[in-house]
Amino acid sequence: MADDLNDDDFDSNSPSSTNSSTASEMATLQHPPFQKLVPPLNFCPVEDQLYRSGQPTPINFPFIADLRLKAVIWLELEEPSEAFASFTRANAIQIYHLGIESGADVENDEVDADASIRSSGRHPRSTNPWDQLPESRIVRALDIIAHKDNYPLLVCGGMGRHRTGTVIGCLRRVQKWNLASVSEEYRRFAGSRKRVLIELHIEAFDTNSVHIDQQVAPPFLLY
Repeated sequence: MADDLNDDDFDSNSPSSTNSSTASEMATLQHPPFQKLVPPLNFCPVEDQLYRSGQPTPINFPFIADLRLKAVIWLELEEPSEAFASFTRANAIQIYHLGIESGADVENDEVDADASIRSSGRHPRSTNPWDQLPESRIVRALDIIAHKDNYPLLVCGGMGRHRTGTVIGCLRRVQKWNLASVSEEYRRFAGSRKRVLIELHIEAFDTNSVHIDQQVAPPFLLY
């Protein structure tokens, strides 16, 4: 009886054998990965160990954890979400909250404010998320970026578009990028919501206000 069997019955290339093998491979590929790594909105490397993004949410935390961040520059007026703040505390990540204007930022501004605003010491612009970052806040952010002890470092804001784009655009100015390239990078992340005033703000930024210490600066700022 065994002699009646043909070699074709044992052919590994036969349709039944191939289908079985393919089915086994497909079954293996259908298993999800152990951990999903989802980057935050508008995430992108800027330079080695320097990143930009919108505010990370819990689904992004495994991805952010893999970056092994040492510091975060937070550029919004409001505090970061409690979930993100808790994540940074749990992972010993320093948050620099630079979205709030200090008194020094506005002391020379000519504002026709009412008595209650003047007595409270608050500037009307400090509650408007549409306002641009004052130059002193940009300089502070760049001072942090210019110190290699803060790396790996994430620069982020709500959507990672305008305030984040302002700081990165001014960094590019310090790096002596031409204005066309600076604007192109800003528009790539801002998309249809680009703001001409922000591009003008970046163009007018005084790069001489940023001091680069060659002893502590990251390699991309050494020139």
